[in-house]
Amino acid sequence: MIRVTRLHAPPVETRKTILEGQTIFYAVKRSSRARHVRLEVRGETGLTVVIPSSYDAGQLPDLLSKKRQWVLEKLARHTRIPPLSAEKELKSGDYIPYLGRPLKVLERHNASAADSVVQDDGQLLINLNNRNARLNLVVEWWYRQQAEKLIQKRADELSARLGVTYRRLCIRGAKTRWGSCSQKGNLNFNWKLMMAPEPVINYVIIHELAHLKEMNHSKKFWGLVAEHCLQWRRHKRWLKEHQSELAAKLTS
Repeated sequence: MIRVTRLHAPPVETRKTILEGQTIFYAVKRSSRARHVRLEVRGETGLTVVIPSSYDAGQLPDLLSKKRQWVLEKLARHTRIPPLSAEKELKSGDYIPYLGRPLKVLERHNASAADSVVQDDGQLLINLNNRNARLNLVVEWWYRQQAEKLIQKRADELSARLGVTYRRLCIRGAKTRWGSCSQKGNLNFNWKLMMAPEPVINYVIIHELAHLKEMNHSKKFWGLVAEHCLQWRRHKRWLKEHQSELAAKLTS
């Protein structure tokens, strides 16, 4: 009699932590062979943390905080932002970028339910009564709604930290600018920032808020930005490297 021995893969646990304002999901694998904690970042799976069998997983948030610069740089390097284009209509199953990570668009047509857009566990669930509705229009509307909520909240928090007050905040769809600050103290931000990682969004907001004190790009201005955003150079570089993907239009 031949016995078949089944090899069971080590259990994988999914956890999340906050690094520089960005929510990071990661997989935890226990290994009887591992002697030390090992961090792995791959484009397909993101961050995986391999730990010895006896390791206390409760220590991982502190460990990842200490390694945050390495983790964030690796994730930014390995994460590809799905390009968007007005020339190609979105369809169910496509991926769009949201806060620096891919989000799968799933379209449903339930005539008995109201039109809705719900984000859930890496998916954007869209229910449309009208089968002729353009997903591109719905997704852009959703992006703008998310931008209004997130950017407004962050601007209020960060303005208090910088000790400044702005007059009005608007979400727009500029072709080349991520944000602007007028002489009257009005702020404008591009809704396409919602495609970028959260720390990058924070950098743009801090950049514009700093103009409320220094309406220039002097050494004093950049010193103020650096005071409230230590990694501003990295975030500025990220925007430049991903400009073509982020600048794509959803509607024509």
